[in-house]
Amino acid sequence: MSDLSFTTSARFSPLGLQARPAHIKAAAVLLGTLVLAIASQISVPMLPVPMTMQTLAVILIGALYGWRLGALTVLAWLGEAAVGLPVLANGTGGLAPFMGPTAGYLVSFPFVAALVGWLAERGWNGSRPAFAFVSMLLGHVFCLALGGLWLATLIGAEKAMLAGVVPFLLGSLVKSGLGAAILMALVRRTNSAEQA
Repeated sequence: MSDLSFTTSARFSPLGLQARPAHIKAAAVLLGTLVLAIASQISVPMLPVPMTMQTLAVILIGALYGWRLGALTVLAWLGEAAVGLPVLANGTGGLAPFMGPTAGYLVSFPFVAALVGWLAERGWNGSRPAFAFVSMLLGHVFCLALGGLWLATLIGAEKAMLAGVVPFLLGSLVKSGLGAAILMALVRRTNSAEQA
């Protein structure tokens, strides 16, 4: 088969969550929401939308958890935010972020995790870092597109592009590269441990 094979890998992630019992998966979801909450607090203030490490956490959760559990984890984190827990950027929570300038980005996150997870399950993972990088970059592009579209309804297309997409392009490249490097390191570490 070619390098673009779409057959599901038996073990796409060093975590191997797909074979774990339900209570381990539930713990992984809780841990994932905690990681997302912490990553959300690592922020560079920008207007109208701050640049955070949220998207790095979202793509890594998708890549490590798979599309189903990854999307579920992100949805659980968004649910925590919706009920008022301070898990979003700058310690915000409640329904306001889901109606303001960040709404499009927030809505995209479960889809981003699902996309990256689906591709990881098909070999675009830490065993093939270039493919992992591309999958994570696609996730960022989807996030910026949906976030930019929503922002355009609030401030106009040109302003949305200049304020809500362009400033995040370099960060998306860097975070995609960092995510692929983290996956590659985890795979190498797991392989070394298994051979020892």
